[in-house]
Amino acid sequence: MTEASQQVQQRSNIAWIIVVASGLVAALHIWKLAPALPVIQEQLGFSLLFAGTLLGVVQVAGMLGGLAVSLLSEVISQRRTLLLGLLLLILGSALGGGSRDAYLLLGTRIIEGAGVIMATVVGPGLVRLHAPLKNLNMAVGWWAAYMGMATFFGVFSTALVLQHISWSTWWWLLAVLTLLPIPLVLKFVAPDAPAGAAGMREAARRIGITAKSGRVWTSGLIFGCYTVQWMAVVGFLPTIYEGFGLSPVTGGFITAVVGGLNAVGAIISGSLLHRGANGRTMLLGGFVLMAVTSTLTFIITYPPHFLWIQMVAVGMFSICGAAIPTTMTRVAVDLAPAGGSAPAAMGLIQQIFNIGNFTGPMLLAGIATLTGGWHSTWWITCGFALIGILLTIGLSHRNSPFESMNPH
Repeated sequence: MTEASQQVQQRSNIAWIIVVASGLVAALHIWKLAPALPVIQEQLGFSLLFAGTLLGVVQVAGMLGGLAVSLLSEVISQRRTLLLGLLLLILGSALGGGSRDAYLLLGTRIIEGAGVIMATVVGPGLVRLHAPLKNLNMAVGWWAAYMGMATFFGVFSTALVLQHISWSTWWWLLAVLTLLPIPLVLKFVAPDAPAGAAGMREAARRIGITAKSGRVWTSGLIFGCYTVQWMAVVGFLPTIYEGFGLSPVTGGFITAVVGGLNAVGAIISGSLLHRGANGRTMLLGGFVLMAVTSTLTFIITYPPHFLWIQMVAVGMFSICGAAIPTTMTRVAVDLAPAGGSAPAAMGLIQQIFNIGNFTGPMLLAGIATLTGGWHSTWWITCGFALIGILLTIGLSHRNSPFESMNPH
């Protein structure tokens, strides 16, 4: 079979849809914990500090493992790395469901974190490899939506399910659910050529070239300016709404809806890119709207009968901000320099934006603690929005990656 015919065989809509579904299933394991944490904390008897460690350890895997996973994907192939990530998630969730000790549960979260980073680092590359060129921007928009969709389904389904079954049983059911994409990946996602152990040195050289690229670092920082805001705001929404007197289930539902709106925004943004929207404009608009809507969310202490205004503002914050990860994910698949590695570009970007995921909630909590409330936390969101705008302008000045985004 010729290389051209292989590319035709690989580029099918079913293949990239399965890759996106695999990313969604992987990310469910991130968001299953937060709604279950009070029950688990009471049952296993650990401190609030340890609870924060449980929540953050998945992000730590992303902070440290992006480039390592990209090297692995070069050696064993991207498809095998995705499958290995799903298998690790199955193992971690199954063992986690049987945990009767807090430290054992922490160990299983580390396994799950490794699985998540394996599945998500190679996701954009596999979408790029398999999506028909005319649908590439739309496909990347759906990939960028996987975290928002996982937030909605993970938070809301866990909150509902735990009314009827134990958290252990839910962990086991999610392990079974994670089995489902594996035969579909094997059947419909064509294998990509691995470098093999003999090619490890060459793969490491390509990763080294990529890691020296200023455009990759800048893109990761732009992405991080988004994640530091979104994870901080969405992560604390249940706590914020509890302060307004809403029940945990109601606060969890609103948080799930805000996460779902992010997925809707990513799909809309992918469609706009597909229709030829300018990526630079999408990024600048996204950061400006995040600054405005986060200010409306926090600067005013809303009376109970006007709380709906705050809910609309934070919903707009989530849906408008989705333009940033969608655009940057689309840019990332083309960022690797000559002689570099596309998986390494995504791996490095993942490491940088996971630092934002990890530090955002701490920064927001620190400002709220220092100022005695949430009303000043817009300083964080507006500050990072401004940095993101400046980095976007800098990235677009020389050898702009936005010029080649439309495949038509």
